[in-house]
Amino acid sequence: MKSIANYFILILLLISSLLKSQVTFIVSDLPENTPPEDIIYIAGTFNGWDPGDPDFALALNGEGSWEIMLGAQSEGSLIEFKFTRGDWGTVEKGANGEEIANRTFTYGNGDTVYVVILNWADVSGGTTATDNVSIIDDNFYMPQLDRYRRIWVYLPQNYFNNPDEHYPVLYMHDGQNVFDAFTSFAGEWEVDETLNGLEDQGVKVPIVVAIDNGGVLRTDEYSPWVNTNYGGGEGDAYVDFITETLKPYIDDNFRTLPDQIHTGIMGSSLGGLISYYGAINRQDIFGKAGLFSPSYWFSDTVWTFLQEIGSELDMRIYQMTGSLEGGVMVAQTLLMHDSLLSVGFTENELNTLIIQGGEHNELLWSSQFEDAYLWLFADYIGSDVETIELNETIDIYPNPAHNQLYIKNISNIDNMSIIILDITGKVVLTLNDNHGEPIDIAALKTGSYILHLQSESLNYYAKFIKN
Repeated sequence: MKSIANYFILILLLISSLLKSQVTFIVSDLPENTPPEDIIYIAGTFNGWDPGDPDFALALNGEGSWEIMLGAQSEGSLIEFKFTRGDWGTVEKGANGEEIANRTFTYGNGDTVYVVILNWADVSGGTTATDNVSIIDDNFYMPQLDRYRRIWVYLPQNYFNNPDEHYPVLYMHDGQNVFDAFTSFAGEWEVDETLNGLEDQGVKVPIVVAIDNGGVLRTDEYSPWVNTNYGGGEGDAYVDFITETLKPYIDDNFRTLPDQIHTGIMGSSLGGLISYYGAINRQDIFGKAGLFSPSYWFSDTVWTFLQEIGSELDMRIYQMTGSLEGGVMVAQTLLMHDSLLSVGFTENELNTLIIQGGEHNELLWSSQFEDAYLWLFADYIGSDVETIELNETIDIYPNPAHNQLYIKNISNIDNMSIIILDITGKVVLTLNDNHGEPIDIAALKTGSYILHLQSESLNYYAKFIKN
């Protein structure tokens, strides 16, 4: 019997191997301006989108073309990928330098794929940046990290016409994505076009300084804490670079308002995480923080760090997450709002939004930049921008609640589901077709929870406490 079982195992292994296939990518055509000394890399879902992974460097074949064979995968497996020359600043682009969609390949659809690369982000010669955006230095030295980085600067359109005017400064990360679609990885924020439009309407605008990310070094630089799966740990040095080297340079060479209340920091995803860390840790430097889809999940230390530092000076903190970014992202954004309140920040200093339908991408972040700027810099602009409430038309009560929770203004919403998540994003209760009836929460443990209401016309989050 044992020999028969082994026989069947061998048959199954043989069948499994037959249903797997490999693929070879051959770059049949490159842009004429491709630097001859550069190596071509492939980055995608199979290597964590690492743009300079040496294990995924292409090699020149006997015909002088770059090629790579990827490991076998089951037929039907789908991969997404793009080609670079070692970092996202050199990612491939379209014929006119535009952003292109991720390439895709499904295993089983042939074993050789020929690729034409039309353009590179850094040598395409094009730009979508406005005329009042310039590059301070392609290789600005970062002594705290002993490396170099490209630094961009946006100056208000009337900067040179008003020689006595001084301006606040907003420091932003992922500089490749801030002003220029040609250098961006997945689209730009259009910060320059947005601010120019505001200035044309008579709204005062700041100087914006954007720092390129370091490609494969991005994760290390954008967190002071180490995640065993992803890296991190250089965030302190990166923030020190901004506060001790870059800011003094900007203040010396441009007409800035260098004080804390006129200095902001902003970024998205891990850029939101390092903006949070920089703003809380250096409240003497930053009086404003824009935290877009912040990656609080990266380290649990985000919470103990806040408790240790607390509120030291008046600040404005704007944080937002898209409703489609996942339960953990939404839950932790709302939890951070409460955590900031618990250490002494006030509701007037905080503006927390869940953007309905928002996904984790530049489209969301660019669409929210104007509102974030108008709120963060309301004191400079001279406007009366009010804090946007988390809950506008729908209301949950009582809060804190004990055994039952009520929801106001949902009786006319059909096919609505109610999902309750704990602060880690774990679903603890699901109800369907509720029309305003009380929700029994007696079985829930004491603590903070997120209520998610969803229907064809509604995607709504709110927080409550079970006591």
